[in-house]
Amino acid sequence: MSGHGTPIPMTSRPCGPLKGIAHVPGDKSISHRSLILGALCVGETRITGLLEGDDVLDTAKAMRAFGATVTDHGGGEWTVSGVGVGGFAEPQNIIDCGNSGTGVRLIMGAMATSPITATFTGDASLNGRPMGRVTDPLALFGTQAVGREGGRLPMTLVGAAEPVPVRYTVPVPSAQVKSAVLLAGLNAPGQTVVIEKEATRDHTERMLQGFGATLHVEETSEGRVITLDGQPELIPQTIIVPRDPSSAAFPVCAALIVPGSDVLVPNIGLNPTRAGLFTTLQEMGADLTFENMREEGGEPVADLRAKFSPDLQGIVVPPARAASMIDEYPVLSVVAAFAEGVTDMQGVKELRVKESDRIDAMAKGLRAAGVQVNDGPDWWQVTGLGHGNVPGSATVASELDHRIAMAFAVMGMATQKPVHIDDGSPIATSFPIFEGLMADLGAQIVRSNT
Repeated sequence: MSGHGTPIPMTSRPCGPLKGIAHVPGDKSISHRSLILGALCVGETRITGLLEGDDVLDTAKAMRAFGATVTDHGGGEWTVSGVGVGGFAEPQNIIDCGNSGTGVRLIMGAMATSPITATFTGDASLNGRPMGRVTDPLALFGTQAVGREGGRLPMTLVGAAEPVPVRYTVPVPSAQVKSAVLLAGLNAPGQTVVIEKEATRDHTERMLQGFGATLHVEETSEGRVITLDGQPELIPQTIIVPRDPSSAAFPVCAALIVPGSDVLVPNIGLNPTRAGLFTTLQEMGADLTFENMREEGGEPVADLRAKFSPDLQGIVVPPARAASMIDEYPVLSVVAAFAEGVTDMQGVKELRVKESDRIDAMAKGLRAAGVQVNDGPDWWQVTGLGHGNVPGSATVASELDHRIAMAFAVMGMATQKPVHIDDGSPIATSFPIFEGLMADLGAQIVRSNT
């Protein structure tokens, strides 16, 4: 049963060459942060290219609930009239974050150091995910949290009335945890310090600086040390959201495995903390090129061209790369199924606690489609069958996870027989135009009763 209503079974059939231009949605990470930081300014922030998937729309609703004026002007154009740092009002109703782990954790951080109380919930998938990794460091500021057993939603947070700054070392690589602590530090006096042993996506740091916060990053023997001066007056911005590299992964990977394909994906954000998948694909022998390299809004951007690559080879993906491509491992495992040899993915335990246990979900589906998979707590291996040799003919479970559903939709485009997905409805959380975009390129993904 979908967390977003009636399940939508889908079938992805083998197709001819994928051709054309794929205009994928705006970056989800930057979209969330644009709304939240806009709400923490005094004045109007203008956003162009906002991702209008369910996850981001739930964050927009949450910002309204905390007192900001959030207006949709159509066509991805939005404005946020904020209430300032420490200005959040107490919401009258429960904050429903749907399927979004990023949304709920960042919002918890943003309200944690204001003297208000808020209750958070989500869909079945989100309510099964652990929140202690965020509420534990927020407690250091003086925030109180009461939730279900195991630190799960629904959960009520009581913001710190007299917050204190903290110094916190993130125990596992997590941009969500880091960002929650930094957002909480905005309304704490003095300096809040976050230490990362492994670098994760740095959109929060870049955007905080862009909004006028004083923030310094230093590489030390402890790791990456981020120091934020508390209680700034954030300055409203005009933000052009680059297109999402995590969404681009699906048409790019499909083009690599479908014979004769040539797909251009323009205006993709290539922040180094997000681009690990593309490095990995090139190491596997993918015909993937970057055109029109440039910088927009402090973020590197380029147009990606992906062409059919019949000679892909399995590789070892190092654990140090995991943080820069954590959301792309499901579709990478699909590409690995069409490569020659073993693709060994290491240091990926974070996949166990995403919208689903992504290692388990992908392993089950790949095995059902005739692919050998071995996995452990922090690693997994896919033994590729080479181009044209993946049987398919499987029904797979999406586990309420948008990236699992889309990964298997990509797989079905190049298998010998169709791949059936039990529920594609979660795709709307991050990529609402996925079906239409892929159809325009030549894919055959149909809603079915199979």
